[in-house]
Amino acid sequence: MTNKTDFKKTVDAYQAQRGRFRVVDVPDTRYLMIDGHGDPNTSPAFTEAVEALYPVAYKVKFASKRDLGRDYVVPPLEGLWWAEDMSSFTSARDKSRWDWTLMLMVPDWIDPALVDGAVEQVRAKNRPARLDDVRLETLSEGRCVQTLHVGSFDDEADVLSHLHHEVIPEQGFRLAGTHHEIYLSDFRRVAPEKQRTILRQPVTAEAAPGA
Repeated sequence: MTNKTDFKKTVDAYQAQRGRFRVVDVPDTRYLMIDGHGDPNTSPAFTEAVEALYPVAYKVKFASKRDLGRDYVVPPLEGLWWAEDMSSFTSARDKSRWDWTLMLMVPDWIDPALVDGAVEQVRAKNRPARLDDVRLETLSEGRCVQTLHVGSFDDEADVLSHLHHEVIPEQGFRLAGTHHEIYLSDFRRVAPEKQRTILRQPVTAEAAPGA
């Protein structure tokens, strides 16, 4: 029987507690990625991105178990989020202005050829609309500050404002990368008030005055 790895339990960067802002050094991590723009609640591109990512991720998982003898739980969906004016996240919440990249982590033992094969299997079966937009890419975040948010996505604004304007500066850091969310709950099935989401912000050390 093949042991099944659950990265939510074994990867430190997937650990977070509500109300605690933790500094974590995130290693370079490979993902299946797909980009988009607009309100995730109404944008067809968002739904199409999810419909393209998951079939590929599961084909990769099955091939890993079959060909490499290494089984794992498909990791949680993740998203990078940004906008030209970041107040559209922390105050205005103008979702129509958001840009995003949806991601599913790929274990480090998976090579690009296996991913290419998975894409072709999906293409032969049902060909999602945005299949050709799926790519394998390494994300380098390094030092980050993260916390666990429990509740609706629309209630994140106060937490993000506190993180950006108080927690990070008070710890001697400044923002240095793209806002990152990790969806520990399946938002298609879990009630909004019970959704668990890791909120992560890459940072860098604030330069000393006169440096």
